[in-house]
Amino acid sequence: MTGAPERNGRPRSAPRIGFAFNRKPDDGDPPAIAPSRNRSLGDPADLYAEWDDEVTIAAIEAALAEAGEVTRLEATEAFPLRLRESKPDIVFNVAEGLWGPNREAHVPALCEFWGVPYTGSDPLTLAICLDKGRAKEILAYHDIPTAEFTVAPGGARLDGIPRLPVVVKPVHEGSSKGITQAALCRTRAEVGRAVGLVWRRYRQPALVERWLPGREFTCAILGNGPDARVLPVVEVDFDALPRGAARLYSYEAKWLWDRPERPLAIFQCPASLPRGLARQIEQTVLAAYRVLRCRDWARIDVRCDARGVPHILEVNPLPGVLPDPAMNSCFPKAARAAGMDYGSTIRAVLRAGAVRHGIVV
Repeated sequence: MTGAPERNGRPRSAPRIGFAFNRKPDDGDPPAIAPSRNRSLGDPADLYAEWDDEVTIAAIEAALAEAGEVTRLEATEAFPLRLRESKPDIVFNVAEGLWGPNREAHVPALCEFWGVPYTGSDPLTLAICLDKGRAKEILAYHDIPTAEFTVAPGGARLDGIPRLPVVVKPVHEGSSKGITQAALCRTRAEVGRAVGLVWRRYRQPALVERWLPGREFTCAILGNGPDARVLPVVEVDFDALPRGAARLYSYEAKWLWDRPERPLAIFQCPASLPRGLARQIEQTVLAAYRVLRCRDWARIDVRCDARGVPHILEVNPLPGVLPDPAMNSCFPKAARAAGMDYGSTIRAVLRAGAVRHGIVV
């Protein structure tokens, strides 16, 4: 990076970068965010699945330090005042939040409140994308293929569910939370049990989505406007799962069966694709990226129907970026296939956000 504008009358050679994140607690650590008064059940075992560990946080920090002076801004209850006091030129945001359906929007909303530039999508896009039902409604309105679905509140009659089989998942979660092997339901009784489990465990409605039997992919997108590009496509190879497992990228597949000491060969990147399908996937994910108004970066999951037509499963505007290749983190995997190392990937996202805000890079 080159010089940044003067601040308080003093020239600086590099920008001040605030780094916003949530850190997974170690065993015995007190919670970084106080429990919600509205949460009546015990915490589910996967409560912190979306947060980053210290290894990832340190790797992102080191990458950002190549571009400027980095200040850690952990997204705890002290974040609002720390953000105001630190006065960063730009915030690099990977904070997921913890409580509520709008939790991913909290950090960027506070940045806007204090007038601080930040990377990534705005609060509205983050909140919409975390609501799988609302996001799919927008996609469907714009004729972007997405599987037939309904949103089922707990305890309600199962009216209007798509033709079986279906996948049942929490409507406001990421990182495969709540998508277990039992989420693939072939009978109405199984659907009822799965919807009830989502309500009891997460206190939120369930998305009931028609099962698509085709190939599955995930696509990393980097950039804005006409410069937004799809990095090499990653395919999910379900043949790597244990014998008899549902062909579903479930919580078990992501967090239990795929371990650094015994990684699953579950991802192929670049995916082996016919030219026509590759073009169709790229057009579909870029269309979703644009109509949902994503900025700087996102990861979009796609699955094909029985005819081979790619459909959007979900859009993640805060993609995970685990630095260890053995951890099978898809955005860094796609970036490596495009010839970018980890540090270059992080700084490319920073640069995309900085350019939007007129910050010299």
